[in-house]
Amino acid sequence: QVQLVESGGGLEQAGGSLRLSCAASGRIFSINRMRWYRQAPGKQRDLVAVITSGGSTNYADSVKGRFTISRDNAKHTVYLLMNSLKPKDTAVYYCNADITSYTSSGYYMTYWGQGTQITVSS
Repeated sequence: QVQLVESGGGLEQAGGSLRLSCAASGRIFSINRMRWYRQAPGKQRDLVAVITSGGSTNYADSVKGRFTISRDNAKHTVYLLMNSLKPKDTAVYYCNADITSYTSSGYYMTYWGQGTQITVSS
């Protein structure tokens, strides 16, 4: 069974920084794209950042220049470094990954983490 477990959430003041981690575990053969999403109260879940297995990245306009996504392929982990935090960054952050396991007959499935709350105070 493949799982994604996030850590690093919490409360931070505006202008501060936080780093989120998301570790995948289980019988993993390979991981393709890894992503971070966020969902503010009463709003839809939005894509924040994505990173390919080769390290190419893309960001939502709202976080460009402030957030950095990275990954450690050996550890099956994706990170999100969030700098210059703003109150509008307050949301539950979810990681997401396209994972091929040893039991999936060569097909990948998309897995989600449980979410971690980020609250930015003004």
